[in-house]
Amino acid sequence: MIDCAKLPWNSGSVIYCGFFTTDNFRGSGVIYCIQLKRFLNPEQTIRSAVECNGIGLHSGAPVAMRILPAPSGTGIVFRRTDLDGFEIEAVSRNVARVSYATSLMKKGVLISTTEHVLSAFIGMGIDNAIVELDNLELPILDGSARPFVEMIQKAGIRKQRRPRKYLRIRRQVEMREGNKFIAVYPSDTYSVSYAINFPHPLIGKETFQVELTNGSYLRHIAAARTFGSRQDEQAMRDMGLIRGASRENCIVLTRDGVENGPLRFPDEFVRHKVLDLVGDLALLGKQILGNVFADRAGHAMHTALVSHILRDKTLWEEVTFPTENRASALASSAGAAAGSPF
Repeated sequence: MIDCAKLPWNSGSVIYCGFFTTDNFRGSGVIYCIQLKRFLNPEQTIRSAVECNGIGLHSGAPVAMRILPAPSGTGIVFRRTDLDGFEIEAVSRNVARVSYATSLMKKGVLISTTEHVLSAFIGMGIDNAIVELDNLELPILDGSARPFVEMIQKAGIRKQRRPRKYLRIRRQVEMREGNKFIAVYPSDTYSVSYAINFPHPLIGKETFQVELTNGSYLRHIAAARTFGSRQDEQAMRDMGLIRGASRENCIVLTRDGVENGPLRFPDEFVRHKVLDLVGDLALLGKQILGNVFADRAGHAMHTALVSHILRDKTLWEEVTFPTENRASALASSAGAAAGSPF
């Protein structure tokens, strides 16, 4: 056998390579090579433009939003059509306010409440897209990521030529702030474990764990809605928040129950926190490979974790990742071919 890895035409992407001769050609100097290259997950965008209209959760302002396909390597970019097409990249350096929602700012231009659509992009495997809007805040729609997922499904998903690069965690990161905690640990998959503890009879302590593979985001996370308390409503409105909130776009908690049930999941509250976290971690600029744990964290801790990771390049590495099923199947096929004369 010859070591293919040492041959000059090998690009370093070989998983399996066999050199063999058959009885018919033995000694003839003719060598047959079966070379299986790594089938990498490609970047993806949407196939066609798709749009919606709504109001901002906090501003209450009407907004028209459109999602457009984008070339490989673009990432997610927000475009303010009301400000001459000014663009803001969905990356950590542009993070601005993170109290009750995640907002981005560049050169004084604001994009607010980005977490739900970014979460949908990660959950649906969209790497590149332009998000146009004609106001400062994205539409809240029904308070979950499901409407954005449905928009992506309507538009269709198109694979692109460039292999997707992941940000794989190499060393654990842990952050604490009082009784709040967030951490990420090395892994070759992306999973989230979240715990919340709210002093409400319907919530209390809830935990949820999910691995973001095989459609689990769509089944378990996308439909979970944001929530708020009727008792806190006036104070938040006095702060200039939730001016667009209604029974149609959030779960409204009363003192001892829900004003606009039923819930979509018995533990919908913690699932929505997972949804938010996935959206905030999208600001890494790449899909993450790591096990994320959060306990009573929020937007500020989510985005602080993103900043901490990006500041220390010893914590992570960029990798491409094979499409395991295709690679496995093709490896089997190549193995069978190696036992055949042709």
